[in-house]
Amino acid sequence: MPVTNTEVRAAQTAAGRELVVRLAFGTMAAHTLRAAVHLEIVNLIGDAPRTAADVAVAAGAAHQPMTRLLRALTALGLLAEDAPDTFSVTPAGALLGPGHPDSLASFVRMFTDPAIVRAWEHLESSVRTGGIAFDAVFGTDFFSHLARHPELSADFNTAMSQATAETAATLPRAFDFSRFTSVTDVGGGNGTLMTAVLEAHPALTGVVFDTADGLVEAAKTLARHGLEDRCSLVAGDFFRAVPQGSDAYLVKSILHDWTDAQAVTILRHCRQALRPGGVVLIVEPVLPEVVGAQDEGTYLSDLNMMVNVGGRERTRADFEEACHRAGLRVVSVTPLADAAPYSLIEAVAD
Repeated sequence: MPVTNTEVRAAQTAAGRELVVRLAFGTMAAHTLRAAVHLEIVNLIGDAPRTAADVAVAAGAAHQPMTRLLRALTALGLLAEDAPDTFSVTPAGALLGPGHPDSLASFVRMFTDPAIVRAWEHLESSVRTGGIAFDAVFGTDFFSHLARHPELSADFNTAMSQATAETAATLPRAFDFSRFTSVTDVGGGNGTLMTAVLEAHPALTGVVFDTADGLVEAAKTLARHGLEDRCSLVAGDFFRAVPQGSDAYLVKSILHDWTDAQAVTILRHCRQALRPGGVVLIVEPVLPEVVGAQDEGTYLSDLNMMVNVGGRERTRADFEEACHRAGLRVVSVTPLADAAPYSLIEAVAD
């Protein structure tokens, strides 16, 4: 029998209800991850199945509440219940362990921290006024708040490093740095991305440029990879200037933190420091002309930029306009398929 319009509408309504309820529960799911990270659930379970009672004792928690947490983590796909009250870690759950090479533990701590979450409670106000909710809630801007809270700043730096891991593995293969002699990573943090570029291109030298707080772990990163002699660390403010003399300036996940005018200032300073024939390489998500189902995370990031720092994600046209105002011209935009949703935007002196 053919499906009736009534049946179609009923199926659409059921699917719609499921979607809305899942999204409404999103905050609860995020805090379930946060509890798992803070209680070190992945480390406590280890490589073999373990009972909830054992995990509870190891965590200093009560048995029944721990069982409920472990079952929620199982429903989210982070654990598996191999037998009643006995749990093991899934490959996705393993990423919550701080010792995993691709760990997202600091990323989870950072993006579920009240410093991030509280401003989201005022999203409606930001939409109505265009104001930065974080500044209104905390009485200062996000980066000044980080500077006053060293533990949170350390989590932020580690989270940014964790979020950069896929790009670091992809970018040296996606762009040929061999025609250059020196590259400066503007806002390069702990040096994760620079390390990958230098290791892939032995003839290159590098500069990691960031605030003093941003560079705290950079020397250790370079030392672990034996790159101290090929890379220098420079502390400063990219709103004032960037180090002179490189023929490639790398700007990853920086512009989206700032307003259009501020983004133009950063790009203009890169343009002023650029050697003849050099390039500015921007690595950021590029919003599509029309929203697709796969773009959920990028648009949530866009809202996060709005409420917490006053920046935004941008389309290709937005990047072209910003570059033009800074004296640069976009010559290519290449999606980094293995580091989605990021793209590599190549700009040269106009």
